[in-house]
Amino acid sequence: MRPDAPTKPLVIPIFIPHRGCPHQCAFCNQSIITNEQAKLPDRNRIRQEADTYLRYRGKRNRVQLAFFGGTFLGLPPEETRGLLRIAEELVTENKIDSIRCSTRPDTITSESLDMIAQFSLSTVELGVQSMDNRVLSTARRGHTARDTENAARLLRNYGIETGMQMMVGLPGDTDATAMETARAIAAFKPAFVRIYPLMVLKHSLIHKWHAQGSYTPMTLDHCVDLVAALYRIFEENGIPVIRMGLQASEILQDEDAMVAGPWHPAFGHLVFSRLMLNKTLAQLSSFPEIRTSRTIALGINPASESRLRGDHNQNMKHLKALYPLADFNIVRDPSLAPDTIAIAPK
Repeated sequence: MRPDAPTKPLVIPIFIPHRGCPHQCAFCNQSIITNEQAKLPDRNRIRQEADTYLRYRGKRNRVQLAFFGGTFLGLPPEETRGLLRIAEELVTENKIDSIRCSTRPDTITSESLDMIAQFSLSTVELGVQSMDNRVLSTARRGHTARDTENAARLLRNYGIETGMQMMVGLPGDTDATAMETARAIAAFKPAFVRIYPLMVLKHSLIHKWHAQGSYTPMTLDHCVDLVAALYRIFEENGIPVIRMGLQASEILQDEDAMVAGPWHPAFGHLVFSRLMLNKTLAQLSSFPEIRTSRTIALGINPASESRLRGDHNQNMKHLKALYPLADFNIVRDPSLAPDTIAIAPK
């Protein structure tokens, strides 16, 4: 199923910026990411946000209110329970179906899960980032791969749906270690995954390293290639990737806030386009006569045409550069499954 399928729930995001975190990771400046002050939202704000998002529910049959941005289960217990009580009111009123949160793996304990058991918290997203302990240590993450293993086991035992987030471009990380992280995450069989490229944010520790020349961020092209390979790992294991790249927002496009990194407002589209290009090239390699063929029909479902063309038609330009004698003709075919390509040299 495509990640933009209409069956996904409506998620109402409530940000708790940099709250509950025991320290600041090397890559983090959470106030920039959320453009919020570090204070908890009150009842009025949560209800207002819910009412705003519910206007756009459309045909989606599930609604979740999600506490994002901080370490939800790292908050003082009374604050966690206070936020959950507000959200639970919306469940009781049938405005939402359930609650979700994001948190660090090392906050998942039997005690924390017992505390939330009385509430309709059905989904927990773990900020895994990496399964390489050396990378986690360099990034000042403050937890280990074993913490993630323990958290995944506990959440499974408590019957709580688990999502996992990983980050690429961390200091000391490589394509190989990122691929190993993806394989390790896939082995946990999470319900979904998010993949975030590391952005150098002003006032973060990595900003200092970047200024000193000891950290170099990934290029956009390299990052797209890597995330496309990671996507394939999750796809082959039947795990939906629900987001690639940070949410587009004005603050992240502010040059004063984001110093460097593989930023693109449509990063996910770039990845899907790269996957489509790779798929097309693999099929074209089966037709040696293509170098002398004048016309090559590229059959595609209309919903996937933009991915075939690529950003600013870059995929088609790439194909033309590789096969200058070929005349590529895109044929829209609704009978084809989305994201499949049917090639017919003539």
